[in-house]
Amino acid sequence: MQITETNTEGLRREFKVVVAATDIEQRMATRLNEIGRTVRLPGFRPGKVPMKVLKSRYGQAVMGEVIERAVSDSSNEALRSRNLRPALQPKVEIVAFNEGTDLEYMLAVEVLPEIEPMDFASLELERLRPEVPEADVQKALERIARQQRKSEPADRAAEKGDAVVIDFKGTTDGKEFPGGTAQGYTLELGSGSFIPGFEDQILGTKAGETRTVAVTFPENYGAAELAGKAASFEVAVKEVRGFTDQPIDDSLAKAVGMEKLEELRQAVTEQIERDYEDIARQRLKRALLDKLAERHEFPVPAGMVDIEFNAIWQQFEQERERQKKAGEPESDEPFNEEEIKAEYRAIAERRVRLGLLLAEVGRRHNINVTPEEINRALTEQARRFPGQERRVIEYYRHNPEAIDQIRAPMFEDKVIDFILEQAKLSERRVPVSELLKDEDEEGELNAAAAEDKPEGVEAGADPAPVAEAEKPKKGRSKKS
Repeated sequence: MQITETNTEGLRREFKVVVAATDIEQRMATRLNEIGRTVRLPGFRPGKVPMKVLKSRYGQAVMGEVIERAVSDSSNEALRSRNLRPALQPKVEIVAFNEGTDLEYMLAVEVLPEIEPMDFASLELERLRPEVPEADVQKALERIARQQRKSEPADRAAEKGDAVVIDFKGTTDGKEFPGGTAQGYTLELGSGSFIPGFEDQILGTKAGETRTVAVTFPENYGAAELAGKAASFEVAVKEVRGFTDQPIDDSLAKAVGMEKLEELRQAVTEQIERDYEDIARQRLKRALLDKLAERHEFPVPAGMVDIEFNAIWQQFEQERERQKKAGEPESDEPFNEEEIKAEYRAIAERRVRLGLLLAEVGRRHNINVTPEEINRALTEQARRFPGQERRVIEYYRHNPEAIDQIRAPMFEDKVIDFILEQAKLSERRVPVSELLKDEDEEGELNAAAAEDKPEGVEAGADPAPVAEAEKPKKGRSKKS
């Protein structure tokens, strides 16, 4: 086998690889002999089929298998002998091959760059600690009290704020539609939880009455086949129930398993703090990623940037199409596709660079996600689908890519925590308003939390980019 490096440009490597005809022939003979030991052909005893017959019968299929294995072995050797780590699957182009001649092919590959992480102890970051407003705690207690209200049958016409128990059957164009029929359905009038206009037409009904309700599904309704369509519902009111308010006192605490209102108030406060802590962590994580990006400059594989950019651009176009269909207003700024693409490509490059950096930190420090952690995450995921837990678990067990989507953010969190443990962190208590004040300038933090996720930056795997909370601002519609 001859391996000649023909091109070295940046992270791209190209090789000319020649596998001798004698090597191919030896591989062919070895594979045909393996087949001959087990194959059964009429007129021959097992293990006694002549090589000429085996070659005639299986030669063409075996040749394809042999060439594939020879290319795989030789390309791996080309990379291994030079200590190269491919960023993406190498590209192979067969240049010449005929039976009895040498196999010649070109191997092109982008390799991972050499990365030297900074001394994380030199990082200085501020962790914000939210102070929960009393108004937020009071609103949460009011929501709990509302959930704990008692209801009882009311012998009168239904009013706003009452609950009605109804049977209904819906039709569009005179035909029933899936999900349009129910019995014993409890609807709180004024809650806005049903199709717009439906609840208003139930006001004033009494138990035993029937009513025909005409509505139009919203244009953005979840079921596309119903969006924008007119529908008619035959509604039978079975019962009208009025609510009795639940006071916010010790009785409310007892209703949710606690002794005193102060105990409940403390629990609510801590829960709200945890909710805001998630936002605070995203702020800290974003600040960390900004500093890491500033302090690390190394080339990134163009192929990885292309993949990330294409994914971003596809999401951007899908969002524009959704806004167009929803009739959302366009931005007053002119749409400059080339300018936006350049902005997105810069984001894609930054994501790839940070992803590679985090992967390298994880590799150097043996950071990994254990099977036990994966199992716990799978269990949590399955709990989101009551009654379908087994199906959810089976889905993940049989789909490695789905498992990677669970493993990747866990791995990234571990690497981020490792870096933060070494950095100099100061803490500052701040009102929630200050914690949230930069939402409009930096992109909404809730959206940032959803987007700031990795896609496989695990050590030992092919690193892929961190998806940060960055969006171009020019030439987009108002909600893009």
